[in-house]
This record gives sequence, C-alpha cells and structure tokens, in this order.
Amino acid sequence: MGEIEILRAGPLTTVQDLGRPNFRREGISPGGALDSHAARIANLLVGNCDDAAVLEIIYGPFRACISDERIIAWCGATLGEKEFSPGRPIRISANEELNFAAPARGCRRWLAISGGIDSPLVLGSRATDLRGGFGGLDGRAVRDGDRLPLGESVELAHFSESRASWSAPNEWSQTAPAHPVLRVVAGSEWNAFTRAARAALAEETYLVHADSDRMGARLTGTLLPRKKKTEMISEAVAPGTIQVPDGAQPILLLGDCQTLGGYPKIAHVITVDLPVAAQLRPNDRVRFQIVSLESARELFLSRENDLERFRAGLQLRMP
Repeated sequence: MGEIEILRAGPLTTVQDLGRPNFRREGISPGGALDSHAARIANLLVGNCDDAAVLEIIYGPFRACISDERIIAWCGATLGEKEFSPGRPIRISANEELNFAAPARGCRRWLAISGGIDSPLVLGSRATDLRGGFGGLDGRAVRDGDRLPLGESVELAHFSESRASWSAPNEWSQTAPAHPVLRVVAGSEWNAFTRAARAALAEETYLVHADSDRMGARLTGTLLPRKKKTEMISEAVAPGTIQVPDGAQPILLLGDCQTLGGYPKIAHVITVDLPVAAQLRPNDRVRFQIVSLESARELFLSRENDLERFRAGLQLRMP
C-alpha cells in the first residue's frame, strides 16, 4: 500500500470526506469538506467513490511526495501560474513531489488521490473534526513530516499521457469568483427583521472578518436589526445558515458549525452556492441575492443531473 508524505503542510491541511451528516441528533457537526461538490468531482476524476477521503488544503504553500504511481486531481481555489491544472486528472510517478503555492483567489482546495486517504473510519467517516479531536489523523491538522496511508489505487489506464486531455467544467474546478455573490432563501426569522435590514442584506456588500474559520465566517457591514429583541429557544442550524447575534452583524455558518443555535436566522445560503462560501477569506467582499425556495431546489436538481451526466462520461473513459 502506498502513502503520501507531507513535506510542508501549510497553515491548515486536514483529511476530509463528505462528513457525518447522520449524527446531528447527537450534537456532532456534519463537518467534512467545506465544498463537498468539489471533493466529489476531484474523487470522480481519479476513479474514487464520491466519499473517499481527500486533503483539504487552506492557503499554502503545500508540498508532498507520494510513494507510488497514482492519479491526482484537485478542485477549489484559483491558483497562479506554474501549477497543476484544476479539475484535470494528472498521473504522478513514484516519489514525484507535489508543490502547490498559495492561491491567487479563494483559500481552499481539495486534493484527491486515487485510492483515497486510508485513515481510520470514525462514526462512518474519515473526516477530521478539529473541535472534537477525532477523525482524520488523530483528530488534528496534518503536520510537516506526517505520512498518510493510501488505499488501493484504481487501474491507471484511462488516459495514457501525464495529464488527461479532458477536465471538469471550470465552474466546478475553480470555485472562487472575483466578486462572490451568494444566493440565499429567507430564513425562519426573516420577518422578525426590520424592512431596512432585509433590504440591506439584499443590496449591501459585507466584508469577511479575520475571525473566521471552518465553523463560520463573521461578516461586517450594514447592521441587521430585528423589530424586537426577544429571547429565542435554540433551534437547528446547518451549514449555510446566516445567524444574526444581538450585535446585528451576520455570521455565515460553515461545515464545522454547531447543530443548534439561539440566534435569529435571517437567511440561508442555497446548497449550490456553498462552494463559493467555502472560498471566502478575510477582507473579501460578498453580496447576497434573495431567491425563492423553488429556484434553489431547481438549481440543486440541475447540478445533480449535470453531475450524473459527468459521472457517466467519466465511466466511458475508464478501462
């Protein structure tokens, strides 16, 4: 069995997969790759199943060496020159070094390796839960010098050159737009906010605060006051929920968010735009666009249909 040696882990690299969505009732956050769609695409490109474990790399630089021949692919942040092409399978020779610089735009990328990262399953997932201290590599971020086992590689004959001539759609492989706009549906407390607050969310620009992480992105901008300040019973929240604490500045929850929250929920980022949310970094400016629940559903179903067609096309290229 092969392994990947981490030569330079960068600021924060973790093992992630599609997370633990079935343990929310026990208070365990879903976790997993903050952009599950990007992780799925990268895995499909290298012949893995959708939920194989990948490396989520924040910023960079990142350097690693794989012990045997593999196929790799990555999706996510936009990189500068002299980098492996995003969304394109690449054949890596034994002991060939991978070297990723810091992204030019966005902050996260997901690196899939044929065979997947073979860390132990915890509650049905290999994802690292940094707050809980379990999953991945002993529940912690990857460090320089770590060696991670790889699963059995798939057959490597589905393209003959070092780089495949085909790739995933650009909007799937590079998910950090220059001017991010997040489409949202009205939250359960939408009508508890003033008319001015609801208009501000739809019309104003918000700045991502430095105090942001995998749990959520704090935003600063026009205040979003409620009509009345009343105490709330804690209710279920999920990645994409936009909560507004008493200070009236919004917090966009991400994959490692808690399962319950006691702040009012003004809106929720639609599923297909969570990849854009995952790329927000401090000092980025983001806007919101209100859409209907039916539109959100149609966009999700359309993407899933496109994904199935993409999957079928890849299978035609496999041996």
